[in-house]
Amino acid sequence: MRIDRLLAMTVLLLSRGRVSAAELAERFEVSTKTIYRDMETLNQAGIPIVAHQGSTGGFEIMQQYTIHRQFLTLDEITSVVAAVKGIGTVLDDRAMGNLLGKVQSMLSKQDIRETEQKGARFVFDFNPWGQGVGARAKFDMLRQAAEESRLIQFRYSSINGKETERVAEPLTLILKGPLWYLYGYCRLREEFRVFRLTRMQDIRVISETVPRRPAPELKEQFRWEPQWSGGKAQHVVIHFSPKVRYRVLDVFDPTSVEILKDGSLKVSCPYLIDDWFYGLMLSFGADARIEQPAEAAAEIRRRAEKITALYTESGHTDVLVHPVQ
Repeated sequence: MRIDRLLAMTVLLLSRGRVSAAELAERFEVSTKTIYRDMETLNQAGIPIVAHQGSTGGFEIMQQYTIHRQFLTLDEITSVVAAVKGIGTVLDDRAMGNLLGKVQSMLSKQDIRETEQKGARFVFDFNPWGQGVGARAKFDMLRQAAEESRLIQFRYSSINGKETERVAEPLTLILKGPLWYLYGYCRLREEFRVFRLTRMQDIRVISETVPRRPAPELKEQFRWEPQWSGGKAQHVVIHFSPKVRYRVLDVFDPTSVEILKDGSLKVSCPYLIDDWFYGLMLSFGADARIEQPAEAAAEIRRRAEKITALYTESGHTDVLVHPVQ
């Protein structure tokens, strides 16, 4: 319907700024002539559309214009409320409380009663399981340092357990899956790096402020870059018993998992083989067997035998450990 397209165009221009007629035509699957007619319709409806000519031209809405409450449905507003509440689970900030109050004020008493009767459509809790008050304090400290452009100093543990002293210029906090990361410029490595918050210890904010360094643009879907791991992925083939199916699907990309006739699973994918990988494999115990590469299977056997020897030397001979074959 045309009215839906016009509303979608208004929201897009408000969020994106200037957009070319060609891009609008492609996005909404209409001709550029239709786009020009739609822009004229929006202008006549009181929405101040400005047209710019030239190679960087396009349409945009005047800066002073904002969208009104009536353009949002009740479900859309309650979704925003849920998202703001989720941010409040990790961010101890009065501004978030104020924002929540402003968004909730867009709901009438009837809307509130209706949402209470329906129950919550979404619940966002950005605090990972097992994280206490300390995790929230760490998050707040890093957020404030990033906002004030202050240097931070900390000890960082790599996936191989090696600790290094770092000084970094914090830029952005990123939630990826259940984990929080800090994106910033590492002065030790002299490049932008991603740090996992759980591996950052003894964080100290340095009083010195620094100019905000231009950073590579983060993509909408933040992806892990192979160079961050400091190694090259190898092709692995792993066989899992049916008992750990749920864990396999939690850890590996579903497209790399093949479910066999007997219910067991076969995983075939590129993976960085390091201490993290070996720890993951050992956590599956006898329910996982590495088929490829052979050297990874041999290393798992060596580590399993070392664990067996440790318990044997301690006199725990009643503990039976079966190394992975």
